[in-house]
Amino acid sequence: MAYTPDSNRYVAMPYRRCGKSGLKLPALSLGLWHNFGHVDVLENSRKIIHTAFDKGVTHFDLANNYGPPPGSAEENFGKILKQDLAPYRDELIISSKAGYTMWDGPYGDWGSKKYLVSSLDQSLQRMGLEYVDIFYHHRPDPETPLEETMGTLDLIVRQGKALYAGISNYRPEEAAQAISILKKLGTPCLIHQPKYSMFERWVEEGLLDLLEQEGVGCIPFSPLAQGLLTNKYLGGIPADSRVAKETGALQENQITEDKLSQIKRLNALAEQRGQTLAQMALAWLLKDPRITSVLIGASKPEQLLDSLKCLESPDFSSDELNAIEEILK
Repeated sequence: MAYTPDSNRYVAMPYRRCGKSGLKLPALSLGLWHNFGHVDVLENSRKIIHTAFDKGVTHFDLANNYGPPPGSAEENFGKILKQDLAPYRDELIISSKAGYTMWDGPYGDWGSKKYLVSSLDQSLQRMGLEYVDIFYHHRPDPETPLEETMGTLDLIVRQGKALYAGISNYRPEEAAQAISILKKLGTPCLIHQPKYSMFERWVEEGLLDLLEQEGVGCIPFSPLAQGLLTNKYLGGIPADSRVAKETGALQENQITEDKLSQIKRLNALAEQRGQTLAQMALAWLLKDPRITSVLIGASKPEQLLDSLKCLESPDFSSDELNAIEEILK
């Protein structure tokens, strides 16, 4: 049966302006880092994407190496796009990135012009697209001049292969330089994608202030700290978790007694607010007006719908915010 999106898809989702640009993003965006590769069931991936778009999630975030295997998330997204979403391309924001290892040899990693141009060409081919809406440099390259990397983002936008340029995983001082170079080139930096959650807060040490000052958007990834900020670990480490399988980015040594105690206390506070821990963790990020959108993952449609409920949450009282800070100390 042909897919027809929900006609009310834009009613409930708030859209936030991305820095000082003309672009708005949904408060929650869908990241395809996990659960969309060839190792996953395509039909399930399709249902998650349909559910997201039906609920007003217009932004789908990919990278060249998402899978596994690398490249397969883009291939699968391309299939779903072609079969179901092609008529709605102009309602979608599709992003990709390059910066981590993608192929063997000296030209398949980091930040050279050679790598970024080749990688985006491959990404466009895999997704069956003429352009992406946002193309990011995925991480700083200590060996390539920043002028070369940012000059390449500028080139890619001028070629029409991307509408906007972004950076990811850049620390405040690196981000300041990158933003300055792009501004001089005439292709302003649209957005920064850092790792940010209740448990990982380095962006508060200068980065958010910089982005606000420069008019650059911010879209945190790993907002649930790889599942730590969910009800998954309330009873210890479950047998079916990514930690137990040792394939995820979360290591068992990160789950200390102290951490488990914090999770339980945060969960109790979330319950008082009528939320799950995950919903509270997402709402906590969105309380900051400098955050444009929060990237969520989902392994099934129900999980996505559960995360979206964070948008129905009440504002945080100063007492609640103080209690959270006390727990996180």
